[in-house]
Amino acid sequence: MAGGVTERGWPGPEPSPPELPDRAAGEPWPRGISRRASMRISDVLAALQIEFPHVTPSKLRFLEDKGLVTPVRTPSAYRQYSPADVERLRYVLRCQRDRYLPLKVIAERLAALDAGDDEGQAPRARLATRDGVPATSTPRWGTAALAEEAGVSADFVADLVAAGVLRSNGRGAFDLYARDVVRAAARLAEHGIDARHLRASRAAADRQLDLVEQVVAPVRSGRSSSSRAAAATLAAELGELLVGMHTALVRAAIADLDT
Repeated sequence: MAGGVTERGWPGPEPSPPELPDRAAGEPWPRGISRRASMRISDVLAALQIEFPHVTPSKLRFLEDKGLVTPVRTPSAYRQYSPADVERLRYVLRCQRDRYLPLKVIAERLAALDAGDDEGQAPRARLATRDGVPATSTPRWGTAALAEEAGVSADFVADLVAAGVLRSNGRGAFDLYARDVVRAAARLAEHGIDARHLRASRAAADRQLDLVEQVVAPVRSGRSSSSRAAAATLAAELGELLVGMHTALVRAAIADLDT
């Protein structure tokens, strides 16, 4: 079945150029893993799917544009990846997801690994699951489900929505970050800080979002096939910098209370 999917969810055989040879000595990190470039983009996406279900071809092309991975090109100009390339991509994606590192820092870390300064081991896939079921999409909860997930009452969630602190999508569903908001609000409520007091935090977040959108808009409107991936990466990096700035300002202000 050309271009099909097997019973296990892996891509079926596809017509492809002959396997390309292993790359020359002096290979970059990770070492000891096959560098035979015989995987198409669809194979790479399938290999990364269990841990990064939302990775796209444009994201892979964007990371290639940034020099973080270097697939070879066949005589027909198709990209061909190796298992070592996949592990390199996995490392980059984890650094973005788990540590919120900007691409510049990730590139520096990869350069150190390439130079042998910090050998490390190639990361292994961790099966992303919810209740034992592979996670293939971002969770969406209704009010009752979100309340149960966050360990609060449905009325508590409703109060946050009424105060404008928490927002659902057009169909009344909440995403993963809503759970973090509710849990933080619940901890603050233990100290007498209720939904009304958190409106200022919501307003500050909205102002920061406006700032991020101003910076990201020109990148998103680019004609490159990887423009959306570049915009998403930039937005995430700016968001983390703004969060860090806010945290530093609050800590500085609190320190002044002791003086």
